[in-house]
This record gives sequence, C-alpha cells and structure tokens, in this order.
Amino acid sequence: MSASPLDLPLEYVRLGLRFDRLEPGFVDAFTGDPALRAQVADEPAPTPAGLRDQARTLLRELDSAGLSADRADYLRGQLTGLECSARKMSGEPVGFVDEVAAYFQVDVALGDEAEYAAAHAELDALLPGSGSLAERYAEHRRREECPPDRLEAAVHALSSALRDEVRGQYGLPEVETVRYEVVTDKPWSGFNYYEGGYRSRVAINADLPHRLSQLAHLVAHESYPGHHTEHCRKELGLVERADRTEHTVFLVNTPECLMAEGLADLGVQASVGAGWGPWAAEILGDLGLRFDGHLAERIAVAAAPLNRVRQDAAVLLHDRGAGADEVRAHLQRWSLVSSERAAQQIRFLTDPLWRAYISTYVEGFDLLSRWLGARPAGQSVADRFVRLLDEPLTPAAVTGELQAV
Repeated sequence: MSASPLDLPLEYVRLGLRFDRLEPGFVDAFTGDPALRAQVADEPAPTPAGLRDQARTLLRELDSAGLSADRADYLRGQLTGLECSARKMSGEPVGFVDEVAAYFQVDVALGDEAEYAAAHAELDALLPGSGSLAERYAEHRRREECPPDRLEAAVHALSSALRDEVRGQYGLPEVETVRYEVVTDKPWSGFNYYEGGYRSRVAINADLPHRLSQLAHLVAHESYPGHHTEHCRKELGLVERADRTEHTVFLVNTPECLMAEGLADLGVQASVGAGWGPWAAEILGDLGLRFDGHLAERIAVAAAPLNRVRQDAAVLLHDRGAGADEVRAHLQRWSLVSSERAAQQIRFLTDPLWRAYISTYVEGFDLLSRWLGARPAGQSVADRFVRLLDEPLTPAAVTGELQAV
C-alpha cells in the first residue's frame, strides 16, 4: 500500500503555527480550525533547527505535491522565507540584504542621495519662510497634528467614508466590521489584527503624533482598501470558495507581507485617487479639524522619495556597521524628522522580529506602484488593484509581469 500523499498546504500551516510558538507574533493572523492550533500547541516544543529542516522538506516536496503553478509558486516563496527565519533563530549570521531577499523576493541597496536632495528642493519651494527646511517642515507637520482627544472621531469619520468608496468599487462581505482602539508603547503607528469572519481590530499608537493629512492614508492602509479588505476578500475567495488552506495563516517575514504592505500603502490612490487631499480635508473639516488638502497632496508627492531613507538606515545599521548615533543623524538629515522620531524608527529597525520588515513598505510600494502604473491600456486602477486583493500574487510574479511589458 502506498503512503498517503502529503497535504503540503496543511503542513505549511502547521509549520507556521510552530514558528509562533518560538516567536509570539510570528503568526499575524490565523483563520483556520482552532483545533489545528490546539494540536500544534500540544506538540513538543519546536526548535529552530527542527523548523529549518521541516521548511526544507516541504520545499523538496513542493514539485510533487500536485498543486497548481500559482499555488506552488506562492508556497515556495513562503517556505523560503520561513527557512531563512529558522536559520536566523538558530543564531546563523544572515546579512540584512540577504535576509530581505529571502523573505520578500527583492534586492535592496542604498538610495540615491541626489534624489533626496531634489526632494528637499521641492519641499523647500512648497514651504517658504525663515529657518531651515527641517524646521519649516517640522512646523508644518505640527500644524497638521490631530488633537489626541479627537483622534478616534477623526479615524471613524475617515473609515466610514473610505468604506463607502471601497464597497462601491471593490465590494465587501455584508457582515464585515472594523473596530478601532488607541494603544501606546508600540514600535508602529497602526496595526491590523484580523480576527477572521470578516472582522478586524485596528490599533492606533497614540505615542506618535498623527497628522490630519496622513490619517486617510493610515485608515486606508489598515482597513479600506488595505489589510482588512484584503483579508476579507481572500478569506471569501481563496479560503471559502477555492479551499486554499494555506491562506488561513498570515506569517510575518514572508513574501505575502511585501504584497500586503505595498497594496495597503496604495490604498488612498486605489480608492479616492487624485484629489484625496481636499477629499480628506472636507471630511475632517466637518469635525472642525482643518488642514490644507491641496498643499498636503503636493507635499506628499514631493516627499515620496524620502520614504527610502528608512531602508537606508536599516542597511547602514545591520550591514554597514554604522552605530545608532550615525543612523539617527542620517534619518534626521534626509527624512527631516526629529531626534525623537528617528529614535522611534531605530527601535523598529532593531526589533528582532521586525528589523527587515521596513523593506515591505519601501520596496512593496515601489514595486506595486510601478505595476499599477503599467496596467494595460483601457484598464482602470480598480480593475488592476482588485487582483492584489484577490489573487495569491508574489513579488516575483509581479516583477515577471513588469519585465514582460
């Protein structure tokens, strides 16, 4: 009698749940059978070496698992990321650039300081006045800060408006819901906890000042049409209808993270589009919260190249031997942030679980922006973007589509 064929997607889910036992938080979301998680919790304690070997075994078995090409490609990327995570957990030295490549299927390099200088020149023209550009930019950002006691109301207003936009363009399950909470002492500004059943809990970090002009981006990123929308549509389409077990678990430091963060950062563009600044200003203006939406939109375009400075900081810190003071100075100089904000960013870059994650924002936004812009003639942004919400695309697949254009 021959052995039963390996249920590779199920074994992948088990493996991901075992990683969470070693590093709580490694499983970002799990919507599968609670009994499966309980079974994994009752197993002997996993070891990094054991998880590494399990990932390698599943990679070897992948081609004979009888899966469709897109499922096999998706799982190959995920398992490659897990194999690298296990090696790092076991103490094996892995350089930052190599780590990012294994996790996210992209190659990273330091940005061009000439592009940063050009961005500074554009910001300088948009923010006239006395004092240095850093001082004027900081003052502009302070003027846009949302009063902490109004943060929750502002978030709810924008969430309701964006939800209407997303329901009209992309569709959502009728029962989907998002609830928001304000938290402190976190290394991030916002976080989506997807609970399954089309429900999300979104935490907003009150330790960081939230600018009125950026709140629409934050809500779009975490909820509509970002993380919450993607989770809902994939749970409905890939899990419930297509029975793709592998999508019942979402694991950090894998290619799906770069796709998720890239599409979430494109959320305002994919829902509201050009004119989002005045659109958000009108919604918040009804609450008595005012900012210049036209100026905010122009500044966002001018400052966009500076997004890459955060990744430079990680490369300098982890691969170039730079100290924290040097990296803080680099962030302050080119990102035009305060010393306190730079320190908060370094905290994220030195977190053992999250240190490589900065590349999901930088490279994810860059890759998917180019892909969205390269859509076929006559195809709308919504028709292109919905593929990110529904399909198990990988960074490698998107890169391949761009190269084929």
